[in-house]
Amino acid sequence: AAAQSRPRAAAAAGPPAALSGPPAAALIAIGASTGGPAVLLELLPRLPRDLPPVLIVQHMPEGFTGPFAARLAQSSGHDVREATSGEPLRAGMFRVAPGGRHLVLAGSAQQLRAAVQDGPLINFHRPNIDLFFQSASRLLGPAAVGVLLTGMGDDGARGLLAMRQAGAATLGQDEASSVVYGMPKVAYEIGAVAAQVGAAGLAEAITHAVKLRPGAPRPPAPRPGGEGR
Repeated sequence: AAAQSRPRAAAAAGPPAALSGPPAAALIAIGASTGGPAVLLELLPRLPRDLPPVLIVQHMPEGFTGPFAARLAQSSGHDVREATSGEPLRAGMFRVAPGGRHLVLAGSAQQLRAAVQDGPLINFHRPNIDLFFQSASRLLGPAAVGVLLTGMGDDGARGLLAMRQAGAATLGQDEASSVVYGMPKVAYEIGAVAAQVGAAGLAEAITHAVKLRPGAPRPPAPRPGGEGR
């Protein structure tokens, strides 16, 4: 049902704004569970095409994530596919963790790769969001943006905390727009969330966070008596 669901018209939000300069962030990591597919179908069309790579762990059974990735690609126009192990991660690409398998990051901050792994369920989930976020915290530190969306339980909360403690920007979906305010609530309560955002504001918040990662280009301050006074 998630793979075949029709997104609400994203055209009303206007075309996504470009970053206007190379992003400093190396990756955007998104975790979601119950209610996540609808949010992602609304979110992706609003994101700029020149973002750093976006990896998504959505709790979904094996066999469902391929059609869901295709639906995201169709609705957004982005390069969205299931993640494959060893694939280099580049700007403008969106990858979804295959159902029934874990997704983590490998390589280095300069040359990221996706790593798809078998393994036991972790906290009742495979793919597991905590495992995914923790790999981002170890490999990228402050050069990442972590986003935890609607979902039941607490998967992703501790991984998002690890990302924030490593200096990453962290966002959590707010209660009002969450189908189930479980995972982002736990993350907020343990101090993992730097900012809570409604579903409608996620694209702007993510783009803003990418621009403000350490080292992101900023316009020069106006000189006294010069332009911009």
